[in-house]
Amino acid sequence: MKLEIITPEASLFKGEATSVTLPGLDGVFQVLNNHAPIISSLKGGEVIFDLDGNAAEAEMSDKLVQSGSKVSVTIKGGVAELNNNRLIILAE
Repeated sequence: MKLEIITPEASLFKGEATSVTLPGLDGVFQVLNNHAPIISSLKGGEVIFDLDGNAAEAEMSDKLVQSGSKVSVTIKGGVAELNNNRLIILAE
C-alpha cells in the first residue's frame, strides 16, 4: 500500500509499506494491503510499519527509526485515512 506520514512541519515518509500498526483511540490496530476503507483518530504512541521491497525509493525523514524492514515514529496524535490501498496519516 502507499503510505504517507505528514506533520504540520514536514513530510516524514512517502513510500510503500506492507503493514502499518497505529495507536487508535480505542487501542492499537493494524492495516494490511487491500484493507477495507477506514478513517480513525489516533492518540499518542508509535506508528510502526514494514517497508515494501522498494525501500530505496521511499522518502524518509531522519525522525524515523529503522531496524531492518521495520520503521517506527512516535506521534502525539492525529488522523489516519485508508482508501484504495493508500494510507495517509496526518500526525502531530
